[in-house]
Amino acid sequence: MSTAVSTPVPTVGFLRPWLLWTVGFLSFPISGVVGGLVAGHVDSLFAALVGGLATGAVIGLGQGLASSRRLPIVRWILATAVGMGLGLMLGATAVGFGIALTDLAVMGAITGGLLGVAQGLVLPAPVRSRLIWAVAMPPLWALGWTVSTLIGIDVGQQFTIFGASGAVTFSAISGALLHLLLPARSNAKDQP
Repeated sequence: MSTAVSTPVPTVGFLRPWLLWTVGFLSFPISGVVGGLVAGHVDSLFAALVGGLATGAVIGLGQGLASSRRLPIVRWILATAVGMGLGLMLGATAVGFGIALTDLAVMGAITGGLLGVAQGLVLPAPVRSRLIWAVAMPPLWALGWTVSTLIGIDVGQQFTIFGASGAVTFSAISGALLHLLLPARSNAKDQP
């Protein structure tokens, strides 16, 4: 009778998974195109909800693929779609579908709030980490809208998501947070 000694799977360094997550920002402009095609401008409850659902699904897919296998892709897509759809609907309505910088920051914070809770529920991490993720999303989503607005993106088009500049900013910061809360692990088959 032999007893097997289990060795913990070592974590991967920070840089590679962080860079992959950050490059996942590309899903944001793609999701904006999809959201625009599906719902048009975010100028009504219906457009915000449907556009948010479509945009969130694409972002969720992009983040799931860029997560270095840390996120449950199907549940992450669903959570991101629902959180984004409901969040954008409530956020856009709360600011009267306004496009001023403060309107977009508030809309972003509300969207990020619902999105953060939805994603936090499926984040495969301890409850404390899930709460940290949920609390971080409102200011990060507001920051995405703020950066995009300040660099001159035509927010008058009432897009479903902030531009690439905001997406890079959001992805870089959220990628560092994801690594802190849920470090990437080496694949057992990758071990010598």
